[in-house]
Amino acid sequence: MTVFSKYVGRLTEKYEQSRLPKQAFSYALVGTALFALTIKVTVPYIRNAPCIKHKSENAGALTPAEIYGMDEEFKLAEAEKLLVEKQLKQKNKQLLEPGLNKEFLKQLGMLVRIMIPQKLCYETGLLTVHTLCLISRTFLSIYVAALEGAIVKFIVRKDVKQFALVLLKWFGIAIPATFINSMIRFLESKLSLAFRTRLVRHSYRLYFKNQNYYRVSNLDGRIENADHRLTEDISVFASSVAHLYSSLTKPCFDLMLIGLALMRSSRKMKANILSGPALSVSVIALTAHILRVVSPKFGQLVSEEANRYGYLRHIHSRIITNAEEIAFYSGHKVELQQLRQAYNRLVNQMNNIFSQKLWFIMLEQFFMKYVWSGTGMVMVSLPILTGAAVSTTTSSSNNKTIERTESSVSERTQYLTTSRNLLISAADAIERLMSSYKEIVALAGYTCRVAGMLDVFEETAQGIYSKASVIENEEINGIIEFRNGKPIAKGRIIYIDDPSNMSISLRAVPVVTPNCDIVVPSLTLCIEPGFHLLITGPNGCGKSSLFRILSGLWPIYAGELHIPRPVENKPCMFYIPQRPYMSIGSLCDQIIYPDTREDMKRKGITENELMSILKLVCLEHIAQR
Repeated sequence: MTVFSKYVGRLTEKYEQSRLPKQAFSYALVGTALFALTIKVTVPYIRNAPCIKHKSENAGALTPAEIYGMDEEFKLAEAEKLLVEKQLKQKNKQLLEPGLNKEFLKQLGMLVRIMIPQKLCYETGLLTVHTLCLISRTFLSIYVAALEGAIVKFIVRKDVKQFALVLLKWFGIAIPATFINSMIRFLESKLSLAFRTRLVRHSYRLYFKNQNYYRVSNLDGRIENADHRLTEDISVFASSVAHLYSSLTKPCFDLMLIGLALMRSSRKMKANILSGPALSVSVIALTAHILRVVSPKFGQLVSEEANRYGYLRHIHSRIITNAEEIAFYSGHKVELQQLRQAYNRLVNQMNNIFSQKLWFIMLEQFFMKYVWSGTGMVMVSLPILTGAAVSTTTSSSNNKTIERTESSVSERTQYLTTSRNLLISAADAIERLMSSYKEIVALAGYTCRVAGMLDVFEETAQGIYSKASVIENEEINGIIEFRNGKPIAKGRIIYIDDPSNMSISLRAVPVVTPNCDIVVPSLTLCIEPGFHLLITGPNGCGKSSLFRILSGLWPIYAGELHIPRPVENKPCMFYIPQRPYMSIGSLCDQIIYPDTREDMKRKGITENELMSILKLVCLEHIAQR
């Protein structure tokens, strides 16, 4: 630190001896900073230019030598591109990119009907109160602007009494104004929570309908991380909708009422009331058109960011779930590499969004801060410059002439102050409307993800699945029928209501995996009550797959399956999974699972009976422990 201070001291002495102006030192410092920033921004692009050119010439085909010569960041970008291309090839239909289109309006309308199911409900009550608060805040803003103009007017007139009275009114209006501001934020949070609750309840109902929690993750390949969509995406979507409502409605109220107030003020000044609004509308329309044309596709960018963030959480959950297996295999290096790659993909996407926002916000602030400020100055000055002059007669005494002149000056000062405050509020409202365009485009990305999740839940509940096939459709040999690139389950499940016939039989049922890999072309089997059957064979021959078909987890693509009708939505046969599962709760909850404590009480089962069950399997010592 001492060396640095001495170095600065020497520079100061040399600077004083050179007798250069102070501005030269400032210009040199700012120029050096801009030059360093330019080098920092342009060098990475220049460095990667040959690699990008080489990649375009080879159309994505990379040799091992080329990959080895690239840096880690470029390899991650190339792997990301190949992964995206592979996912696009696996999809059987072209999906619309999230943005302001008819598909977005359709999806948003569907979600709004879920969030507000009736005209008279809790959510509509919150919306009504929230709207009233927004309107009240607009009236308060206009009233406060008028009070500030009156305060300046009486200051110019040197009227202490009126100044004190208006100042007391200004302090008195602060209490309801701050309360209304707090209520707006409170009601926005309540709206967000209410919307989220409706969506979560609807999603949970679909998620557990017809064992969708299994079908979505195992039979369908469109949603890789349903947990992220059910938690994070729904939460962000509900918050965006609630915030967007206030961001759109309040500026509209502000513009409408503030415009009327400005026109009334212009009329008092005996000026043209249409010239100012016409100029402002023209400038705002031109600005909105320019920003809409040059705006990046924020909806697609945000949707991809949410997708990569969900994939990162998916990798974390896999490591937690399979921690013991990874530790036995000592596979921490591979898992660490996959985790770093997932995080780097997320970072690359976030950096892309940041860079897209950099220049767009710069252009947006240029129009909103400077172009609109200049337009506002012109609007405020037009009534004063073009208004009818106040005539002052010289026939009266000098005191009356001076009073009239001062009154005219104070009136113009009051108008200028009031109009300036109203224009600041109007500019803020327009800026929020223009900024809400980015929020709407970002909302389109979350809408696409939430609505897409609900569509997948609806289709999988009806037995419609979409997953990448390991073989082409021509190689199915007529066993599986495809429609629009999706396999059709043409098999039938016939429930037997005869209590004397409790057999389970399969008639020409193929054993097909979720990715359409045919394990057994046709299987015919009959299992009678009391009949002991042992199925053996190597891995992958279809032993577990057969039980997934019998339990209804996998669809039947052909043939018939005859099983006894379930009682109370539970099958007559009890299936034991390959991996043990422990539910959340006490030992009693583990024993009675999948029943609950209420089911246990309803069936009249006591804890003594549970103890007798533990004794039958020689596990009574667990209860004592």
